[in-house]
Amino acid sequence: MTKRLFSVPYFLWVGLFVVAPLILLLWQSFFNIQGQFSFSNYSQYFTSSTYLMMTWNSILYALIITVVTLLISFPVAYVLTKLKHKQLLLMLIILPTWVNLLLKAYAFIGIFGKYGSVNSFLQFIGLGRPQILFTDFSFIFVATYISIPFMVMPIFNALEDLDENLVLASYDLGATRWQTFIHVVWPLSLNGVRSGVQAVFIPSLSLFMLTRLIGGNKVITLGTAVEEHFLTTQNWGMGSTIAIILVLAMMIIMLLTRERKVGN
Repeated sequence: MTKRLFSVPYFLWVGLFVVAPLILLLWQSFFNIQGQFSFSNYSQYFTSSTYLMMTWNSILYALIITVVTLLISFPVAYVLTKLKHKQLLLMLIILPTWVNLLLKAYAFIGIFGKYGSVNSFLQFIGLGRPQILFTDFSFIFVATYISIPFMVMPIFNALEDLDENLVLASYDLGATRWQTFIHVVWPLSLNGVRSGVQAVFIPSLSLFMLTRLIGGNKVITLGTAVEEHFLTTQNWGMGSTIAIILVLAMMIIMLLTRERKVGN
């Protein structure tokens, strides 16, 4: 009885802030801009080259951001587990997550701007002032920087739980460092990698603020489309349809990257 009583706030929270909004989105997605019940939003989405291109852009950018973040985060997490003051250094990596995302975005506008510190340095070494802000590079760079702590944490925890005796046994059996990494370290850290991929790929699918502030609307994703339909065109039905598509895509990613027990 006590357990059921303590679970009531949890179910209320999930019902009010997860299930109810999803039901409202799904219901709204079946109404066109004139307020009439229709399947036209879904028909338009799956037949429009514009929306299909936005979908492809969203997946492609999310994939690039995730891969780049993983390539940076895994070595960082691995090296951290070998250092003496690893907890302190890990905290320094996580520290930027305490800063508001909007503040970090505006900071990078100043860094990558035409007269920012990066362009000033490039001009100093004779490379002029190239356009860095409002490009794919700046968008991916900033999104990756913001995502790194969310990838490092689960990988670090997975590597921390790795039994060092397995690594030593691999060396004793004649395996090289690369073979040990491929056959021992990497498989045993996959649960952390999966969690990191979820934490980075899923939010990256629906980015919209960075696409405007850093990408300068040259980077168009489904998150941008949702914002546009809700706040500008007032086509809430199509905005809800795209949001439902995003939710389904996120659920598929979660299923594909769900945590698996080692040995299964």
